[in-house]
Amino acid sequence: MAIRNIREMGDGVLEKACKEVREITPRTLQLIDDMFDTMYEANGVGLAACQVGILKRIVVIDTTGDEPWVLINPRILETSGEQTGNEACLSVPGKTGRVTRPNYVKVMAYDRNLKPFELEATELLARAVCHEVEHLDGHLYVERVEGELMDVEDLEEE
Repeated sequence: MAIRNIREMGDGVLEKACKEVREITPRTLQLIDDMFDTMYEANGVGLAACQVGILKRIVVIDTTGDEPWVLINPRILETSGEQTGNEACLSVPGKTGRVTRPNYVKVMAYDRNLKPFELEATELLARAVCHEVEHLDGHLYVERVEGELMDVEDLEEE
């Protein structure tokens, strides 16, 4: 397993739509493992493949530290409710901004064996799913920020 370089805002790869995964290869499995290692090393809760320079529809998420999710070709089926809070991104280091997201999301995806499943998520997990799925379509959370981006240090002082 390896720690991969996280692409940062301004890198064109983050603005491109990712391609669907049609088969699982040893390289795909290695990518998934590397994505988890990279996310944990950076103290993140989610990471999309494009953030490490690979244009595949794969995200990894772990909001609790003990419930990791792999979502391959995720598709949001349903959302409801609303939550507003500060959001950050490993591709926008040191910054945060207020973003409104659904408080509930139902997503259909495939696991690392390409077995389909549905995930129903609320609160932070719902936020993470929405955030990561947007990465796969070439969007960063900064497009949704209400007001100004802030330095993370400024937020910690409040």
